[in-house]
Amino acid sequence: MEEIDKDHVDKILAQWRRERPELDVSAMGLLGRLARLRAHVSREQEKVFAEHGLTSASFDVLATLRRSGPPFQLSPGDLLAATMVTSGTMTNRIDQLEKAGLVERLNNPEDRRGVIIALTPEGLKRIDAAATAHVANQQRLVAGLAPGDREALDALLRKFLATLE
Repeated sequence: MEEIDKDHVDKILAQWRRERPELDVSAMGLLGRLARLRAHVSREQEKVFAEHGLTSASFDVLATLRRSGPPFQLSPGDLLAATMVTSGTMTNRIDQLEKAGLVERLNNPEDRRGVIIALTPEGLKRIDAAATAHVANQQRLVAGLAPGDREALDALLRKFLATLE
C-alpha cells in the first residue's frame, strides 16, 4: 500500500498488529472507517441543516412527512416507525417543530382520541429548501468517488446492511 493511500485507521491497525499480532483486526479496519466516515458526513450534514434552522433530528421528521406525499400528514405511530426513535423522543421532536411553526397537530378523523402530525406551509417550504441543499451536499460529499466506485460501494454496503437487518 502506498503511503498516500494510508489513513488514520491504518495507523491504528498497525499498532494493534504490532502489539497483538495474534488478533485478526481486519473487521476493526472496516468498521473503524465506517465510523469515521459517519462522523465526517454527519458534521457536514449538520452544517447544511443548520443553514435552514434545522438539526438532523428535525430534518428527519420533516423529511418523513414530506416524502409521505400530499397532504404531508402522518400519525405519530407512522412517524415512529419511519424514524426508529422512542415515543418520548418523537414527542419532543414534534413539540419543538410545532413551537417553530413547522408542523401542527390535527385531530385524527379516523380516531377521535388520536392526532395527525402535518406539515405547515412554512414547514413544507423549509423542508423543500433543506432537502434541495441536503441532496447537493450529499453529491458534493461523494464527488471524490468515480461513479462506478460509488455503485460498487453502495452495493457492498447494501449487502452488509442486509446481513444486520
